[in-house]
Amino acid sequence: MDHVNLKRLAKELNLAVSTVSRALSDSHDISIETKRKVINLAKELNYQPNPFARSLRKRSSKTIAIILPEIANNYFSLAINGIEEVAQDYDYHVLIYLTHENHAKEASIIRHLLNGRVDGVLMSLSIETEDITHLQELQENNIPIVFFDRICDSIDTVKITTNDYESGYLATSHLISKGCKNIAYLTFSGNLSIERQRMKGYQDALIQHNLVPNDHYIVRCNTNTKESHTKIKTLFSEENRPDGIFASVELLAILCYEVCAEMKINIPNDIKIIGFSNLRTASLLNPALTTITQPAFDMGKEAAKALFEALKKPQIPMENRNIVLRSTLIERVSTSNT
Repeated sequence: MDHVNLKRLAKELNLAVSTVSRALSDSHDISIETKRKVINLAKELNYQPNPFARSLRKRSSKTIAIILPEIANNYFSLAINGIEEVAQDYDYHVLIYLTHENHAKEASIIRHLLNGRVDGVLMSLSIETEDITHLQELQENNIPIVFFDRICDSIDTVKITTNDYESGYLATSHLISKGCKNIAYLTFSGNLSIERQRMKGYQDALIQHNLVPNDHYIVRCNTNTKESHTKIKTLFSEENRPDGIFASVELLAILCYEVCAEMKINIPNDIKIIGFSNLRTASLLNPALTTITQPAFDMGKEAAKALFEALKKPQIPMENRNIVLRSTLIERVSTSNT
């Protein structure tokens, strides 16, 4: 016989997993009619709640998990600091897990945490994540999750992001104001909502300034540094080489510097570069890198605050809410006209 869980009930009734869970818990915010449908189907399919998982949720581990794609990116290091500051105020321990941008690793970590090891999860998705079954299992087990930076739109919870569309528009407009007409956009993945928003800002800025977007200038790299280096070098070797680069990821901006050094391409005279980056050393690069700097520390703090508010009210499902903090364009030599 197939195992009947909350996800199966939700699918049969075309309801959210959280709605089914609240209905079975006789939550006041679920209608009598919905409760009746859920209870009747649960009886029909002989649904049995997991008593072990429920007993675990009644205890507190005084620990939360942070699940990240990497920590080499300075953004995540700063976000961790913000999270830990809040966690210390609540006398909580923090466990850090790295997915290395791998969906299978991410799913394995999540399922490892279902045994009650942590009270809640703070998370930034891997670039490979499309199937969200493992994230739904967290909700089925009443473990609250908050997303920051790389969010999952399909999960109802609090999501902390920056103004990615506006930042993409601003970065591209800045390059145009410096005389760039052939602007390339470097990205890792089209799966993540933040990258879709940044790319949309890039494309709209081109159109607004009467420049025609060219798909050839949208370069999709990956986490393999060698392969990404080759793609950028190929782009820079073309006869119609771009005169402006908008790197949506910190690593790609650094790889552009390496390729320019190899090919003796002058920044900013031959090519101008701007990138999303929280590098403290951005001003020390040669030349200093113009950046879109995210409020990483504050984003970590806001994510942690939202999670601990949820832990105070374990019987109340988390509200689906987006909190947007503004990034800042810091102009340096890499986009100057000098």
